[in-house]
Amino acid sequence: MAITSANQLELLQTAEAVAREKMIDPGLVIEAMEESLARAAKSRYGAEMDIRVSIDRKTGRATFTRVRTVVTEDLLENYQAEFTVEQAKQYMESPEVGQTLVEEVPPVEMGRIAAQAAKQVILQKVREAERDSQFEEFKDRAGTIINGLVKREEYGNVIVDIGRGEAVLRRNEKIGRESYRPNDRIRVYIKDVRREQRGPQIFLSRTAPEFMAELFKMEVPEIYDGIIEIKAVARDPGSRAKIAVISYDSSIDPVGACVGMRGSRVQAVVNELQGEKIDIIPWNEDQPTFLVNALQPAEVTKVVLDEEAGKIEVVVPGEQLSLAIGRRGQNVRLASQLTNLDIDIMTEEEESKRRQAEFEVRTKLFMDNLDLDEFFAQLLVSEGFTNLEEVAYVEVDELLVIDGVDEATAGELQARARDVIESENKRAMERARELGVEDSLVTFEGLTPLMIEALAEDGVKTLEDFATCADWELAGGWTTEGGERVKDDGVLEKFEVDLAEAQNMVMTARIMLGWVDPDDLASEKELSEEVKVEK
Repeated sequence: MAITSANQLELLQTAEAVAREKMIDPGLVIEAMEESLARAAKSRYGAEMDIRVSIDRKTGRATFTRVRTVVTEDLLENYQAEFTVEQAKQYMESPEVGQTLVEEVPPVEMGRIAAQAAKQVILQKVREAERDSQFEEFKDRAGTIINGLVKREEYGNVIVDIGRGEAVLRRNEKIGRESYRPNDRIRVYIKDVRREQRGPQIFLSRTAPEFMAELFKMEVPEIYDGIIEIKAVARDPGSRAKIAVISYDSSIDPVGACVGMRGSRVQAVVNELQGEKIDIIPWNEDQPTFLVNALQPAEVTKVVLDEEAGKIEVVVPGEQLSLAIGRRGQNVRLASQLTNLDIDIMTEEEESKRRQAEFEVRTKLFMDNLDLDEFFAQLLVSEGFTNLEEVAYVEVDELLVIDGVDEATAGELQARARDVIESENKRAMERARELGVEDSLVTFEGLTPLMIEALAEDGVKTLEDFATCADWELAGGWTTEGGERVKDDGVLEKFEVDLAEAQNMVMTARIMLGWVDPDDLASEKELSEEVKVEK
Protein backbone atom coordinates (compact mmCIF):
# COMPACT_ATOMS: atom_id res chain seq x y z
CA MET A 1 0.00 0.00 0.00
CA ALA A 2 1.40 3.40 -0.90
CA ILE A 3 0.90 6.16 1.60
CA THR A 4 0.02 8.58 -1.18
CA SER A 5 -2.86 6.46 -2.37
CA ALA A 6 -4.40 6.13 1.07
CA ASN A 7 -6.99 8.49 2.29
CA GLN A 8 -4.81 11.05 4.01
CA LEU A 9 -7.51 12.05 6.47
CA GLU A 10 -7.78 8.40 7.50
CA LEU A 11 -4.49 8.75 9.42
CA LEU A 12 -5.94 11.54 11.54
CA GLN A 13 -9.21 9.69 12.05
CA THR A 14 -7.33 6.58 13.17
CA ALA A 15 -5.19 8.63 15.56
CA GLU A 16 -8.29 10.27 17.06
CA ALA A 17 -10.05 6.91 17.48
CA VAL A 18 -7.05 5.26 19.18
CA ALA A 19 -6.52 8.30 21.42
CA ARG A 20 -10.17 8.29 22.53
CA GLU A 21 -10.11 4.56 23.22
CA LYS A 22 -6.87 4.67 25.23
CA MET A 23 -7.56 8.14 26.71
CA ILE A 24 -4.25 9.61 25.57
CA ASP A 25 -3.18 12.66 23.55
CA PRO A 26 -3.86 12.21 19.77
CA GLY A 27 -0.52 13.90 19.13
CA LEU A 28 1.26 10.95 20.76
CA VAL A 29 -0.48 8.54 18.39
CA ILE A 30 0.52 10.64 15.35
CA GLU A 31 4.14 10.75 16.60
CA ALA A 32 4.05 6.95 16.81
CA MET A 33 2.74 6.79 13.24
CA GLU A 34 5.52 9.12 12.08
CA GLU A 35 8.13 6.89 13.68
CA SER A 36 6.62 3.72 12.20
CA LEU A 37 6.53 5.25 8.69
CA ALA A 38 10.12 6.43 9.09
CA ARG A 39 11.20 2.87 9.97
CA ALA A 40 9.38 1.53 6.93
CA ALA A 41 11.11 4.14 4.75
CA LYS A 42 14.52 3.17 6.14
CA SER A 43 13.91 -0.43 5.16
CA ARG A 44 13.30 0.83 1.62
CA TYR A 45 16.02 3.49 1.28
CA GLY A 46 18.62 2.02 3.66
CA ALA A 47 18.93 1.69 7.44
CA GLU A 48 21.86 4.13 7.60
CA MET A 49 19.87 6.98 6.15
CA ASP A 50 18.30 9.53 8.47
CA ILE A 51 14.73 9.39 7.16
CA ARG A 52 12.10 11.41 8.95
CA VAL A 53 8.35 11.60 8.46
CA SER A 54 6.06 14.49 9.30
CA ILE A 55 2.27 14.16 9.23
CA ASP A 56 0.32 17.39 8.80
CA ARG A 57 -2.07 17.66 11.78
CA LYS A 58 -4.76 19.28 9.61
CA THR A 59 -4.62 17.50 6.24
CA GLY A 60 -3.08 14.18 7.21
CA ARG A 61 -0.46 14.48 4.44
CA ALA A 62 2.72 12.53 5.22
CA THR A 63 5.99 14.15 4.13
CA PHE A 64 9.13 11.97 3.86
CA THR A 65 12.48 13.75 4.18
CA ARG A 66 16.12 12.74 4.19
CA VAL A 67 18.35 14.64 6.60
CA ARG A 68 22.13 14.97 6.22
CA THR A 69 24.40 16.74 8.70
CA VAL A 70 27.62 18.61 7.93
CA VAL A 71 30.59 17.25 9.94
CA THR A 72 34.36 17.59 9.89
CA GLU A 73 36.22 15.12 7.71
CA ASP A 74 37.80 13.28 10.66
CA LEU A 75 34.36 12.66 12.21
CA LEU A 76 32.70 11.40 9.03
CA GLU A 77 31.40 7.89 9.70
CA ASN A 78 27.95 7.50 8.17
CA TYR A 79 28.16 8.49 4.49
CA GLN A 80 24.38 8.24 4.10
CA ALA A 81 23.50 10.68 6.91
CA GLU A 82 26.61 12.85 7.08
CA PHE A 83 28.87 14.73 4.67
CA THR A 84 31.88 17.01 4.83
CA VAL A 85 31.97 20.75 4.22
CA GLU A 86 33.47 20.20 0.77
CA GLN A 87 30.76 17.70 -0.20
CA ALA A 88 28.04 20.02 1.14
CA LYS A 89 29.15 22.84 -1.17
CA GLN A 90 27.38 21.03 -4.01
CA TYR A 91 24.06 21.65 -2.26
CA MET A 92 24.66 24.67 -0.02
CA GLU A 93 26.28 28.06 -0.60
CA SER A 94 28.46 28.38 2.52
CA PRO A 95 28.04 25.23 4.64
CA GLU A 96 29.17 25.11 8.25
CA VAL A 97 29.72 22.17 10.59
CA GLY A 98 26.47 21.28 12.34
CA GLN A 99 24.16 22.49 9.57
CA THR A 100 21.65 20.05 8.12
CA LEU A 101 20.38 19.50 4.62
CA VAL A 102 16.73 18.42 4.38
CA GLU A 103 15.52 16.88 1.13
CA GLU A 104 12.08 15.53 0.42
CA VAL A 105 12.03 11.94 -0.86
CA PRO A 106 9.22 9.97 -2.53
CA PRO A 107 6.77 8.15 -0.23
CA VAL A 108 7.38 4.43 0.14
CA GLU A 109 5.27 1.51 -0.93
CA MET A 110 4.41 -0.37 2.29
CA GLY A 111 4.36 -4.10 1.81
CA ARG A 112 2.76 -6.56 4.15
CA ILE A 113 5.89 -6.98 6.33
CA ALA A 114 6.55 -3.22 6.53
CA ALA A 115 2.91 -2.57 7.41
CA GLN A 116 3.06 -5.20 10.17
CA ALA A 117 6.26 -3.66 11.56
CA ALA A 118 4.67 -0.21 11.46
CA LYS A 119 1.66 -1.55 13.33
CA GLN A 120 3.90 -2.99 16.07
CA VAL A 121 5.71 0.33 16.46
CA ILE A 122 2.42 2.20 16.80
CA LEU A 123 1.07 -0.30 19.33
CA GLN A 124 4.27 -0.11 21.38
CA LYS A 125 4.23 3.68 21.42
CA VAL A 126 0.56 3.75 22.30
CA ARG A 127 1.17 1.34 25.19
CA GLU A 128 4.00 3.52 26.49
CA ALA A 129 1.84 6.63 26.22
CA GLU A 130 -1.00 4.83 27.96
CA ARG A 131 1.33 3.79 30.80
CA ASP A 132 2.66 7.33 31.19
CA SER A 133 -0.88 8.69 31.22
CA GLN A 134 -1.92 6.12 33.82
CA PHE A 135 1.06 6.93 36.04
CA GLU A 136 0.40 10.67 35.82
CA GLU A 137 -3.24 10.10 36.78
CA PHE A 138 -2.62 7.86 39.78
CA LYS A 139 0.63 9.27 41.20
CA ASP A 140 -1.32 12.22 42.61
CA ARG A 141 -4.03 9.92 43.97
CA ALA A 142 -1.66 8.08 46.30
CA GLY A 143 -3.00 8.50 49.82
CA THR A 144 -6.66 8.44 48.77
CA ILE A 145 -9.44 5.85 48.76
CA ILE A 146 -10.66 4.32 45.50
CA ASN A 147 -13.40 1.85 44.59
CA GLY A 148 -12.47 -1.12 42.43
CA LEU A 149 -13.67 -4.42 41.06
CA VAL A 150 -11.96 -7.69 41.98
CA LYS A 151 -10.69 -9.40 38.81
CA ARG A 152 -8.77 -12.41 40.12
CA GLU A 153 -6.52 -13.70 42.87
CA GLU A 154 -2.90 -14.69 42.26
CA TYR A 155 -0.87 -16.39 45.01
CA GLY A 156 -2.90 -14.66 47.70
CA ASN A 157 -2.62 -11.23 46.04
CA VAL A 158 -5.84 -9.67 44.74
CA ILE A 159 -5.80 -7.99 41.32
CA VAL A 160 -8.25 -5.07 41.31
CA ASP A 161 -9.69 -3.29 38.28
CA ILE A 162 -9.60 0.44 39.09
CA GLY A 163 -10.96 1.75 35.79
CA ARG A 164 -7.96 2.74 33.73
CA GLY A 165 -5.78 -0.14 34.80
CA GLU A 166 -5.15 -2.81 37.37
CA ALA A 167 -3.80 -2.51 40.89
CA VAL A 168 -2.49 -5.04 43.40
CA LEU A 169 -3.79 -5.68 46.91
CA ARG A 170 -1.04 -7.80 48.43
CA ARG A 171 -1.85 -10.57 50.86
CA ASN A 172 -0.21 -8.71 53.78
CA GLU A 173 -2.34 -5.65 53.00
CA LYS A 174 -5.63 -7.56 53.32
CA ILE A 175 -7.59 -7.71 56.55
CA GLY A 176 -6.98 -11.24 57.83
CA ARG A 177 -10.33 -12.93 57.46
CA GLU A 178 -11.39 -11.20 54.23
CA SER A 179 -11.86 -13.22 51.05
CA TYR A 180 -12.87 -11.99 47.61
CA ARG A 181 -14.45 -13.42 44.50
CA PRO A 182 -14.28 -12.08 40.94
CA ASN A 183 -16.53 -9.04 40.35
CA ASP A 184 -16.77 -8.20 44.08
CA ARG A 185 -16.74 -4.45 44.65
CA ILE A 186 -13.98 -3.36 47.02
CA ARG A 187 -12.93 -0.10 48.67
CA VAL A 188 -9.17 0.28 49.04
CA TYR A 189 -6.47 2.80 49.93
CA ILE A 190 -3.86 3.69 47.28
CA LYS A 191 -0.67 3.19 49.27
CA ASP A 192 1.98 3.62 46.57
CA VAL A 193 2.31 4.27 42.83
CA ARG A 194 5.61 3.36 41.18
CA ARG A 195 6.89 3.76 37.64
CA GLU A 196 8.43 0.41 36.63
CA GLN A 197 9.71 -1.19 33.42
CA ARG A 198 6.49 -3.09 32.81
CA GLY A 199 4.39 -0.01 33.45
CA PRO A 200 3.05 1.81 36.51
CA GLN A 201 2.50 -0.44 39.52
CA ILE A 202 -0.31 0.62 41.86
CA PHE A 203 -0.23 -0.93 45.32
CA LEU A 204 -3.36 -0.96 47.48
CA SER A 205 -3.99 -1.52 51.17
CA ARG A 206 -6.81 -2.15 53.60
CA THR A 207 -4.57 -2.53 56.66
CA ALA A 208 -2.81 0.86 56.55
CA PRO A 209 -3.65 3.23 59.43
CA GLU A 210 -4.19 5.93 56.80
CA PHE A 211 -7.06 3.88 55.33
CA MET A 212 -8.99 4.22 58.58
CA ALA A 213 -8.17 7.95 58.76
CA GLU A 214 -9.50 8.47 55.22
CA LEU A 215 -12.67 6.50 56.02
CA PHE A 216 -13.34 8.77 59.00
CA LYS A 217 -12.74 11.79 56.78
CA MET A 218 -15.46 10.51 54.45
CA GLU A 219 -17.91 9.85 57.29
CA VAL A 220 -17.24 12.87 59.53
CA PRO A 221 -17.75 16.27 57.83
CA GLU A 222 -15.92 18.06 60.64
CA ILE A 223 -12.74 16.15 59.80
CA TYR A 224 -13.10 16.93 56.09
CA ASP A 225 -13.60 20.62 56.94
CA GLY A 226 -10.53 20.69 59.20
CA ILE A 227 -12.46 21.46 62.39
CA ILE A 228 -11.40 18.10 63.81
CA GLU A 229 -7.96 16.61 63.08
CA ILE A 230 -6.86 13.00 63.31
CA LYS A 231 -3.51 13.18 65.12
CA ALA A 232 -2.59 9.49 65.27
CA VAL A 233 -3.93 6.07 64.32
CA ALA A 234 -2.84 2.63 65.53
CA ARG A 235 -4.35 -0.58 64.16
CA ASP A 236 -4.36 -4.29 64.68
CA PRO A 237 -6.17 -4.85 61.33
CA GLY A 238 -9.47 -6.66 61.62
CA SER A 239 -9.33 -6.80 65.41
CA ARG A 240 -8.91 -3.47 67.17
CA ALA A 241 -7.77 0.11 66.55
CA LYS A 242 -7.19 3.34 68.42
CA ILE A 243 -7.58 6.76 66.83
CA ALA A 244 -6.62 10.07 68.49
CA VAL A 245 -8.56 13.20 67.53
CA ILE A 246 -8.51 16.87 68.49
CA SER A 247 -11.07 19.62 67.90
CA TYR A 248 -10.11 23.18 66.98
CA ASP A 249 -13.58 24.40 67.91
CA SER A 250 -14.24 24.35 71.65
CA SER A 251 -17.96 23.91 71.03
CA ILE A 252 -17.45 20.59 69.21
CA ASP A 253 -16.59 17.38 71.05
CA PRO A 254 -14.15 15.49 68.78
CA VAL A 255 -14.99 12.06 70.19
CA GLY A 256 -18.75 12.63 69.98
CA ALA A 257 -18.51 13.97 66.43
CA CYS A 258 -16.58 10.87 65.30
CA VAL A 259 -19.01 8.51 67.04
CA GLY A 260 -22.05 10.22 65.53
CA MET A 261 -25.72 9.98 66.44
CA ARG A 262 -26.24 6.59 68.07
CA GLY A 263 -22.81 5.57 66.78
CA SER A 264 -23.81 5.87 63.14
CA ARG A 265 -20.54 7.38 61.91
CA VAL A 266 -18.13 5.08 63.66
CA GLN A 267 -20.34 2.10 62.83
CA ALA A 268 -20.02 2.85 59.11
CA VAL A 269 -16.23 2.63 59.46
CA VAL A 270 -16.46 -0.52 61.59
CA ASN A 271 -18.64 -2.21 58.96
CA GLU A 272 -16.15 -1.36 56.21
CA LEU A 273 -13.32 -2.82 58.30
CA GLN A 274 -15.11 -6.11 58.95
CA GLY A 275 -16.08 -5.38 62.54
CA GLU A 276 -12.76 -3.91 63.72
CA LYS A 277 -13.35 -2.40 67.18
CA ILE A 278 -12.34 1.26 67.32
CA ASP A 279 -11.41 3.28 70.42
CA ILE A 280 -11.71 7.03 69.77
CA ILE A 281 -9.40 8.95 72.10
CA PRO A 282 -9.09 12.71 72.73
CA TRP A 283 -5.61 13.96 71.83
CA ASN A 284 -3.59 15.83 74.44
CA GLU A 285 -0.24 17.60 74.02
CA ASP A 286 0.77 16.39 77.48
CA GLN A 287 2.13 12.89 76.79
CA PRO A 288 1.35 11.34 80.19
CA THR A 289 -2.25 12.59 79.99
CA PHE A 290 -2.55 11.35 76.41
CA LEU A 291 -1.20 7.95 77.44
CA VAL A 292 -3.76 7.67 80.25
CA ASN A 293 -6.45 8.27 77.62
CA ALA A 294 -4.82 5.81 75.19
CA LEU A 295 -4.82 2.98 77.73
CA GLN A 296 -8.58 3.14 78.18
CA PRO A 297 -10.57 1.29 79.38
CA ALA A 298 -7.87 0.54 82.00
CA GLU A 299 -7.48 2.93 84.95
CA VAL A 300 -4.00 4.38 85.53
CA THR A 301 -2.67 5.30 88.98
CA LYS A 302 0.61 6.99 88.04
CA VAL A 303 2.71 7.82 84.97
CA VAL A 304 6.49 8.43 84.94
CA LEU A 305 7.89 9.78 81.65
CA ASP A 306 11.52 9.46 80.52
CA GLU A 307 11.54 11.83 77.52
CA GLU A 308 15.18 11.21 76.58
CA ALA A 309 14.73 7.45 76.35
CA GLY A 310 11.30 7.78 74.78
CA LYS A 311 10.03 5.46 77.48
CA ILE A 312 7.17 5.72 79.94
CA GLU A 313 6.31 3.79 83.08
CA VAL A 314 2.66 3.25 83.93
CA VAL A 315 1.40 2.09 87.32
CA VAL A 316 -2.03 0.48 87.49
CA PRO A 317 -4.00 -1.24 90.26
CA GLY A 318 -3.35 -4.98 90.39
CA GLU A 319 -6.85 -5.87 89.19
CA GLN A 320 -6.44 -3.54 86.18
CA LEU A 321 -3.18 -5.07 84.88
CA SER A 322 -4.71 -7.59 82.49
CA LEU A 323 -7.12 -4.95 81.16
CA ALA A 324 -4.28 -2.46 80.59
CA ILE A 325 -2.16 -5.03 78.77
CA GLY A 326 -5.09 -6.44 76.81
CA ARG A 327 -5.47 -9.77 75.08
CA ARG A 328 -2.03 -10.85 73.84
CA GLY A 329 -0.71 -7.41 74.75
CA GLN A 330 -2.97 -5.73 72.21
CA ASN A 331 -4.10 -2.75 74.29
CA VAL A 332 -0.64 -1.68 75.44
CA ARG A 333 0.83 -2.34 71.97
CA LEU A 334 -1.71 -0.07 70.28
CA ALA A 335 -1.24 2.59 72.96
CA SER A 336 2.51 2.41 72.36
CA GLN A 337 2.04 2.87 68.60
CA LEU A 338 -0.35 5.74 69.19
CA THR A 339 1.99 7.64 71.54
CA ASN A 340 5.25 6.51 69.90
CA LEU A 341 6.60 5.58 73.35
CA ASP A 342 7.85 2.38 74.94
CA ILE A 343 5.40 1.56 77.72
CA ASP A 344 6.37 -0.41 80.80
CA ILE A 345 3.28 -1.40 82.80
CA MET A 346 3.54 -2.47 86.41
CA THR A 347 1.16 -2.93 89.29
CA GLU A 348 1.15 -0.74 92.39
CA GLU A 349 2.64 -3.64 94.33
CA GLU A 350 5.52 -4.07 91.83
CA GLU A 351 6.24 -0.34 91.89
CA SER A 352 6.22 -0.33 95.67
CA LYS A 353 8.76 -3.18 95.73
CA ARG A 354 11.00 -1.36 93.24
CA ARG A 355 10.87 1.87 95.19
CA GLN A 356 11.65 -0.04 98.38
CA ALA A 357 14.68 -1.65 96.70
CA GLU A 358 15.95 1.78 95.54
CA PHE A 359 15.39 3.16 99.06
CA GLU A 360 17.44 0.35 100.57
CA VAL A 361 20.31 0.80 98.07
CA ARG A 362 20.56 4.53 98.75
CA THR A 363 20.27 4.00 102.50
CA LYS A 364 23.20 1.54 102.39
CA LEU A 365 25.22 4.02 100.29
CA PHE A 366 24.95 6.68 102.98
CA MET A 367 25.50 4.21 105.83
CA ASP A 368 28.69 2.80 104.28
CA ASN A 369 30.23 6.06 103.06
CA LEU A 370 29.14 8.60 105.67
CA ASP A 371 29.31 6.28 108.69
CA LEU A 372 25.68 6.87 109.59
CA ASP A 373 23.21 4.67 111.40
CA GLU A 374 20.28 3.26 109.43
CA PHE A 375 17.73 5.71 110.79
CA PHE A 376 19.77 8.80 109.86
CA ALA A 377 20.57 7.42 106.42
CA GLN A 378 16.87 6.77 105.83
CA LEU A 379 16.10 10.36 106.77
CA LEU A 380 18.49 11.58 104.04
CA VAL A 381 16.89 9.32 101.43
CA SER A 382 13.40 10.37 102.51
CA GLU A 383 14.35 14.01 101.89
CA GLY A 384 15.27 13.17 98.31
CA PHE A 385 19.06 12.81 98.50
CA THR A 386 20.23 10.14 96.04
CA ASN A 387 24.05 10.40 95.97
CA LEU A 388 27.08 11.74 97.83
CA GLU A 389 27.53 14.75 95.51
CA GLU A 390 24.10 16.07 96.48
CA VAL A 391 25.00 15.86 100.19
CA ALA A 392 28.50 17.35 99.71
CA TYR A 393 27.63 20.36 97.61
CA VAL A 394 24.00 21.20 98.46
CA GLU A 395 23.13 24.42 100.28
CA VAL A 396 23.37 23.89 104.04
CA ASP A 397 19.79 25.12 104.49
CA GLU A 398 18.53 22.03 102.65
CA LEU A 399 20.16 19.80 105.25
CA LEU A 400 18.87 21.84 108.17
CA VAL A 401 15.25 20.96 107.30
CA ILE A 402 15.93 17.37 108.39
CA ASP A 403 14.81 16.64 111.95
CA GLY A 404 17.74 16.59 114.36
CA VAL A 405 20.23 18.22 111.98
CA ASP A 406 21.85 21.47 113.16
CA GLU A 407 24.60 23.49 111.49
CA ALA A 408 27.38 21.46 113.12
CA THR A 409 25.83 18.16 112.03
CA ALA A 410 25.24 19.48 108.52
CA GLY A 411 28.87 20.63 108.29
CA GLU A 412 30.10 17.24 109.47
CA LEU A 413 27.91 15.43 106.91
CA GLN A 414 29.23 17.56 104.07
CA ALA A 415 32.84 17.17 105.20
CA ARG A 416 32.50 13.39 105.30
CA ALA A 417 30.85 13.33 101.85
CA ARG A 418 33.59 15.52 100.37
CA ASP A 419 36.34 13.36 101.87
CA VAL A 420 34.80 10.24 100.32
CA ILE A 421 34.42 11.96 96.93
CA GLU A 422 38.01 13.26 96.99
CA SER A 423 39.34 9.83 97.95
CA GLU A 424 37.33 8.19 95.17
CA ASN A 425 38.50 10.81 92.67
CA LYS A 426 42.13 10.23 93.66
CA ARG A 427 41.75 6.47 93.25
CA ALA A 428 40.01 6.91 89.89
CA MET A 429 42.74 9.22 88.57
CA GLU A 430 45.49 6.83 89.65
CA ARG A 431 43.70 4.01 87.89
CA ALA A 432 43.23 6.14 84.75
CA ARG A 433 46.97 6.98 84.75
CA GLU A 434 47.77 3.27 85.01
CA LEU A 435 45.61 2.67 81.94
CA GLY A 436 47.61 5.29 79.99
CA VAL A 437 45.38 8.36 79.99
CA GLU A 438 47.16 11.45 78.63
CA ASP A 439 47.11 14.97 80.09
CA SER A 440 45.12 16.29 77.11
CA LEU A 441 42.10 14.32 78.36
CA VAL A 442 42.75 14.86 82.08
CA THR A 443 42.75 18.66 81.70
CA PHE A 444 39.66 18.74 79.48
CA GLU A 445 36.97 20.81 81.19
CA GLY A 446 33.78 18.97 82.13
CA LEU A 447 35.23 15.52 82.80
CA THR A 448 35.50 14.30 86.40
CA PRO A 449 38.16 11.74 87.49
CA LEU A 450 35.49 9.03 87.62
CA MET A 451 34.42 9.88 84.06
CA ILE A 452 38.05 9.82 82.89
CA GLU A 453 38.48 6.38 84.50
CA ALA A 454 35.37 5.06 82.74
CA LEU A 455 36.59 6.47 79.40
CA ALA A 456 40.04 4.92 79.88
CA GLU A 457 38.52 1.51 80.63
CA ASP A 458 36.62 1.87 77.33
CA GLY A 459 39.82 2.66 75.40
CA VAL A 460 39.40 6.45 75.24
CA LYS A 461 42.75 7.80 76.51
CA THR A 462 43.49 10.98 74.56
CA LEU A 463 41.61 14.11 73.52
CA GLU A 464 41.74 12.80 69.92
CA ASP A 465 40.06 9.56 71.03
CA PHE A 466 37.38 11.57 72.82
CA ALA A 467 36.76 13.83 69.80
CA THR A 468 36.01 10.81 67.60
CA CYS A 469 33.23 9.60 69.92
CA ALA A 470 29.58 9.95 68.94
CA ASP A 471 27.26 11.63 71.43
CA TRP A 472 25.19 8.43 71.89
CA GLU A 473 28.38 6.45 72.64
CA LEU A 474 28.90 8.71 75.64
CA ALA A 475 25.33 9.41 76.80
CA GLY A 476 23.62 6.25 75.55
CA GLY A 477 20.57 6.09 73.36
CA TRP A 478 17.97 3.91 71.73
CA THR A 479 17.92 2.16 68.34
CA THR A 480 15.14 0.22 66.66
CA GLU A 481 15.90 -3.37 65.67
CA GLY A 482 13.24 -5.61 64.22
CA GLY A 483 10.54 -3.14 65.19
CA GLU A 484 11.66 -3.06 68.86
CA ARG A 485 13.58 -0.33 70.65
CA VAL A 486 16.95 -1.53 71.97
CA LYS A 487 19.01 0.30 74.62
CA ASP A 488 22.56 1.39 73.75
CA ASP A 489 24.57 1.91 76.95
CA GLY A 490 26.76 5.03 77.08
CA VAL A 491 30.20 5.21 78.70
CA LEU A 492 29.21 8.29 80.73
CA GLU A 493 25.53 7.46 81.08
CA LYS A 494 25.86 6.43 84.75
CA PHE A 495 27.15 9.94 85.49
CA GLU A 496 23.84 11.38 84.14
CA VAL A 497 25.44 12.96 81.07
CA ASP A 498 22.66 13.57 78.53
CA LEU A 499 22.92 13.73 74.73
CA ALA A 500 23.08 17.52 74.61
CA GLU A 501 25.97 17.63 77.12
CA ALA A 502 27.80 14.83 75.31
CA GLN A 503 27.40 16.57 71.96
CA ASN A 504 28.66 19.86 73.40
CA MET A 505 31.76 18.24 74.96
CA VAL A 506 32.67 16.32 71.79
CA MET A 507 32.26 19.44 69.64
CA THR A 508 34.41 21.45 72.08
CA ALA A 509 37.14 18.81 71.81
CA ARG A 510 37.01 18.95 68.00
CA ILE A 511 37.31 22.75 68.06
CA MET A 512 40.31 22.53 70.44
CA LEU A 513 42.00 20.11 68.04
CA GLY A 514 41.29 22.36 65.06
CA TRP A 515 39.03 19.80 63.36
CA VAL A 516 36.08 22.18 63.34
CA ASP A 517 35.97 25.93 62.70
CA PRO A 518 33.79 27.63 65.37
CA ASP A 519 32.76 30.29 62.81
CA ASP A 520 31.28 27.57 60.60
CA LEU A 521 29.35 26.20 63.57
CA ALA A 522 27.98 29.66 64.35
CA SER A 523 26.83 30.06 60.72
CA GLU A 524 25.12 26.66 60.75
CA LYS A 525 23.38 27.51 64.03
CA GLU A 526 22.13 30.83 62.67
CA LEU A 527 20.86 29.10 59.50
CA SER A 528 19.01 26.41 61.47
CA GLU A 529 17.41 29.08 63.68
CA GLU A 530 16.29 31.00 60.57
CA VAL A 531 14.72 27.82 59.17
CA LYS A 532 12.87 27.25 62.45
CA VAL A 533 11.53 30.80 62.38
CA GLU A 534 10.32 30.37 58.78
CA LYS A 535 8.55 27.14 59.69
